Amino acid sequence: MNAKPTARRPTALITGATAGIGAEFARQLAADGHDLVLVARDRERLERTAAELRLAFGVRVEVLVADLGQAGALATVEARVAVSEPGDDATAPITLLVNNAGFGLRRQFDESDVDDEQRLLDVLVTAPMRLCHAALAQMLPHGSGSIVNIASVAGYTPRGSYGAAKAWLLSFSRWANIAYRSRGVSVTAVAPGLVHTEFHERMRVSGASVPGFLWLDAERLVRLALADVRRGRAVSIPTLRYKLIVALARVLPNRLAAKGDLRPQ
Repeated sequence: MNAKPTARRPTALITGATAGIGAEFARQLAADGHDLVLVARDRERLERTAAELRLAFGVRVEVLVADLGQAGALATVEARVAVSEPGDDATAPITLLVNNAGFGLRRQFDESDVDDEQRLLDVLVTAPMRLCHAALAQMLPHGSGSIVNIASVAGYTPRGSYGAAKAWLLSFSRWANIAYRSRGVSVTAVAPGLVHTEFHERMRVSGASVPGFLWLDAERLVRLALADVRRGRAVSIPTLRYKLIVALARVLPNRLAAKGDLRPQ
């Protein structure tokens, strides 16, 4: 992914790496020969995922237990992303950052606890922003690297604080790709729709009423996203169906565009 040839394998750091889209990024990148740094909150699940990937693909896998909604934990992940030269402990610079960690809130904004809303903003916007900043600080001097921000088609519609957070990721990534691609670092926002993962189950929201053709498998989504990352694209919208939905959302009146629930994962 825009990395210069070296004696070491490229290293990808993935947040939210133990389930859904993040876990699929880990599998496909490991299969492609990347060493990994996996970030999530659940240590037991992290260690289990890391062991499975080491066994299946023979890659080096580090784990970082971190809740990205907590400033201290986020600072630990920032420090790992900022590593610019191989260390004595075999830590390698990150060549591909995947900002995937996220969650959704079930309640409408006015009914939601404001602290929950703040945590949503911290995980969906503050954490990716700070990790992007740390990644650029060490990637730009090397003239190579890739950053992937998992956004959503909800970022193209009025969808409360969740959609607003994803809209920030889309806008930031489009600008950053313009600003830094010529210096060797690509920034790609991936904007999925509905994906078969644990996302809606964790929100305790049923997707049973959603037509089957709107659901994507994480394997296909990640495969398409990585192809767009290799091309250096600023935005990756998986499948023609979601490209059409995004095009429609851009021309519909806001009150109509806001009716659909297109939160990803």
